[in-house]
Amino acid sequence: MSAKDASELKGKTGLRRLINAAGYSAAGFRAAFKNEDAFRQECVLGAVLSATLLFIEADVALKLIAFVSVVFVLVTELLNSGIEAAIDRIGLEIHPLSKYAKDVGSCAVLFSLFAAAVCWAVLFYHAFV
Repeated sequence: MSAKDASELKGKTGLRRLINAAGYSAAGFRAAFKNEDAFRQECVLGAVLSATLLFIEADVALKLIAFVSVVFVLVTELLNSGIEAAIDRIGLEIHPLSKYAKDVGSCAVLFSLFAAAVCWAVLFYHAFV
């Protein structure tokens, strides 16, 4: 299969591809926000924390790291939700590999939350101490 053949299989290119991708991303966000309690809670907390950045006097680099940590949590949660949906699509029976995939995804979310907590703790320490 040539490169041209492969790109034809992928569908649109250029601006149309970007527009389609933005639509798919928006649909994914809406679906996750509607169906995933954890994602919804993390979005609300992330919005509140991000808004507080406007009022905290701290180095821009620390604020950026804190903001990126919020985004990292949301990305990790979305990937975990995708893993869980794919596993559930395969079958709802409890299988050791399905459990492993879900547990590892959950652990990734926990690690991202821990990393975000550390980033925000450092930010607050430098801003208020």
